[in-house]
Amino acid sequence: MVVPSFSRRRALGSAAAGVAALAAAPGFSPARAEAVPARRQPAPSGTYRIDLHAHVLPPDYRAALLAHGHFTIGGYPTPTWSPDEAIAFMDYYGIQAQALSVSDPGVSFLRGAEANDLARYCNDYAAQLIRTHPSRFGAFAVLPMPDIAASIDEAIHALDTLRLDGVVLLSAYDGVYLGDPRFEPLMIALNQRRAFVFVHPAAIPADAKPELPLPDFMEEFTFDTTRAATMMMVTGTTQRYPDIRFQLSHAGGTVPFLSHRISVASQTVLGELWPQDLPKPSILDIQHQISRFYFDTALSGFPAAMASVLAVTSRDHIVFGSDWPFSAATLPQTGDHDPAPGLSEIFDADQRMEVERHNPLRQLPRLAEAVNA
Repeated sequence: MVVPSFSRRRALGSAAAGVAALAAAPGFSPARAEAVPARRQPAPSGTYRIDLHAHVLPPDYRAALLAHGHFTIGGYPTPTWSPDEAIAFMDYYGIQAQALSVSDPGVSFLRGAEANDLARYCNDYAAQLIRTHPSRFGAFAVLPMPDIAASIDEAIHALDTLRLDGVVLLSAYDGVYLGDPRFEPLMIALNQRRAFVFVHPAAIPADAKPELPLPDFMEEFTFDTTRAATMMMVTGTTQRYPDIRFQLSHAGGTVPFLSHRISVASQTVLGELWPQDLPKPSILDIQHQISRFYFDTALSGFPAAMASVLAVTSRDHIVFGSDWPFSAATLPQTGDHDPAPGLSEIFDADQRMEVERHNPLRQLPRLAEAVNA
């Protein structure tokens, strides 16, 4: 079976596929050579995967995006989405369930009551989808950010009443990154609920980034995830709210690669300028904080990315993500229906089962109960 939308080969998708191929090119020398099998190992069989980076575009939400000029997301043409397409995709690629989330720009292109109503619509839509297909879908709630008071109300409704599996936050809102003191009241509410928070990158405004002929999803998205993670660490957010579990998109952006540079910042001249009201992180502290993040495999299921993640955290902090439907043009269509064959270049079958199933289910107990019923 071939899902119809998979055949849409766009130029941008082909470019991303080329970048992904480079990550798996011969000659790659990982930091932990002993963790990489000598040759590709077989993947587990069956429909077992749990996808923690998958997107939903409810009908009215997609219509609102287009009405406000969002014809592309991160440089990728705004895709269509339906429950039937999602289930067909999952069946084709051996995915048992997806935890759905609204991608960039969330509902932040609206303000006030319009943003509140659209967030509530998306979350109610997701809750109904879970009721209809309890073993196939979970969801992370979208919040009407950057309105903190309204976002707290919506988070409480989504987590306590709708029983969604967590929330999705963008890396920044109006140029203000996660970790900023303005977000403290929301973090308090999420920490009280021991929430799972999926951090998704946001597009940088055109007047705040270099003019390059590259779509945001290729590089800028990874950089913005890095900025958000770094700000949450250096401002103490990840220390003050240890019961929030943060999932970083796309293998954490460049966090693993920059982990040492981030950790030594306070030991340089910057340490002399460190604000007195913020904890001054040490090298070991930053390394510990990085190790506590969860890193998904979306568009990153290759030795170069995974070896970097394994250098900063343990395997139980890696979770599977497909980034569908935005990744539709780059997913392999092979006889074994493996959505991330590059994972078998660094993980054996048991390890892939851990990354692609056990780790995600440990973080989302409601979904675990539903898929194991």
